[in-house]
Amino acid sequence: MNQSLIQAIYPLLKASFHLDFSQIGLITLTYQITASLLQPVVGMYTDKHPKPWSLSAGMCFTLTGLLVLSAAPSYGVLLLGSALIGMGSSIFHPESSRVARMASGGQHGLAQSLFQVGGNGGTALGPLLAAFVVVPHGQRSLAWFSVAALTGMAILARVGAWYKAHQAERAKKAAAAPEMSSLPPRTVAFSITILIALIFSKYFYMASISSYYTFYLIAKFHVPVRDAQLYLFLFLGATVAGTLIGGPAGDRIGRKYVIWASILGVLPFTLALPYVGLRTTAVLTVVIGLILSSAFSAILVYAQELVPGRIGMISGMFFGLAFGMAGIGAAVLGKVADMTSIGFVYRVCAFLPAIGLLTALLPNVEQGRKRISL
Repeated sequence: MNQSLIQAIYPLLKASFHLDFSQIGLITLTYQITASLLQPVVGMYTDKHPKPWSLSAGMCFTLTGLLVLSAAPSYGVLLLGSALIGMGSSIFHPESSRVARMASGGQHGLAQSLFQVGGNGGTALGPLLAAFVVVPHGQRSLAWFSVAALTGMAILARVGAWYKAHQAERAKKAAAAPEMSSLPPRTVAFSITILIALIFSKYFYMASISSYYTFYLIAKFHVPVRDAQLYLFLFLGATVAGTLIGGPAGDRIGRKYVIWASILGVLPFTLALPYVGLRTTAVLTVVIGLILSSAFSAILVYAQELVPGRIGMISGMFFGLAFGMAGIGAAVLGKVADMTSIGFVYRVCAFLPAIGLLTALLPNVEQGRKRISL
């Protein structure tokens, strides 16, 4: 929720600091790069040296960044606040993903979906909070949300205590039966490369919506800022439902099928989006959010099964890739929007889901997987 406020208040920041789309994209890039580059490093370290306290530490960085943003007097300080929030994310995600897997009871896809629903649900709240709190009360009202961050730190301290209590038991099991991949290293590397391409497709397109959808609606349909935030909430709310569906579906029918349907299946809707009216645009973005968001849980658990025993590194790498691709996408698309138009951005991005065809090249890593009911 706190992280989503950055993108949700872009129209406010654009007006207050007289920013162009390239500068808006750079804010997203700053946040996403600090969130992405550190995550694999943190994950590799915590695979060998688990740190239960890092859950609360990550939220502390987010809290600090939020307070910096609320009082930022200049564009440079906005970038600093965004960077701090990104650092909080990079510290939080690798260990929290490991905790979700530890608590899964073997239903890894379901656990990752539930974990990510928290993030997507918070993200969906961002536009509503911006519309009803930040826009009426101004930039400084961002500081009010520090209460949520402090609450999160207290809850995560309890989760960290549970993690620490189970840590010794997990370490004994891992030492007794180390997990090994059944696939050749070249096949694993090739599969990871394909998954990276799919992450690129998903998060470049998601960046076009999360960062510029409100501007698109304002420019094309002349809707007020507050209404544009509500339309963005509809899209983000759909991503919550899609995330919840993707993980259990992967447990039941296979992650490769979910990845295939999620990335490639959204293509007809993205192709239609730039050429329809306001109401149909709203409907299509809901469908796109629902389908496209179901991919990440399946991709992450599939990658964890490709490289068993390296949960922190894989989680950090793929969360990092997700944030990094979104940040680069926001910066690149902002520059394209300045050079052409917001409408042109959506016409070009419409073809990105075609990269989902690469899913056909992924091997089956789920042989012998126990089927479960939803």
